[in-house]
Amino acid sequence: MQPSGGVALDLKGVRRVFENRLAVIENLHLAVEAGEFLAILGPSGCGKSTLLRLIARLAEPDAGSIHIEPETQFQTAFVFQDAHLLPWRTVLDNAALPLELMGVARDERHGRARTALEQVSLLEAADRYPAQLSGGMRMRASLARALVTNPRLLLLDEPFAALDEITRFRLDTQLRELWRQRGMTVIFVTHSISEAAFLANRAVVLARRQGRIKLDRRLELPAERGNELRTSPELGREMRLLLAAMEEE
Repeated sequence: MQPSGGVALDLKGVRRVFENRLAVIENLHLAVEAGEFLAILGPSGCGKSTLLRLIARLAEPDAGSIHIEPETQFQTAFVFQDAHLLPWRTVLDNAALPLELMGVARDERHGRARTALEQVSLLEAADRYPAQLSGGMRMRASLARALVTNPRLLLLDEPFAALDEITRFRLDTQLRELWRQRGMTVIFVTHSISEAAFLANRAVVLARRQGRIKLDRRLELPAERGNELRTSPELGREMRLLLAAMEEE
């Protein structure tokens, strides 16, 4: 792998309790290397999204610690399942929004937004509005908005779940290529075993209760991953291992 532009994470004894006093995550330990692409899998309600929000500092753990190295400003970007684009702004202005909030001058932020849109193959739609886009195009605009600040940590919470399979395949390939080009650390939450195996170089499977780690595996797959890999015995082997961990009580 090329030298990383990512950050390293160290989670120790992390606990998160909801208002009903249910511990969604209990005593979780997880280390993530700089520049790693980590997929997090598990059944609904196991704490995947909660864990992502804790890492993003959108919520605080009730116990334990989350350390990010190096800790710098504007290093983290979050892509949600819904694109959350502002309907009254063009694609270009949606992509430039984080820079606008940071006080970056108009010409510079538009230039950087155009670069981000080009990276996700959406530059031709820069002047359109969200209502004029397909679901896949809206997610690419959301991804461009996340990339525009050059984050060192990219967090994605099932961003492609609502898309048709062909569009999802294309975005998976595009996301992995962006990761390889930029060297950022990526943490990707998904329900899809095939998506996790195709995208990540490491996968963690969480148990149904309290976010216990059932499997932590480095995937034995090539760095170059095209559509031919999707039907390969190698990917099938990794998917079977992930499925076995998902099914295990």
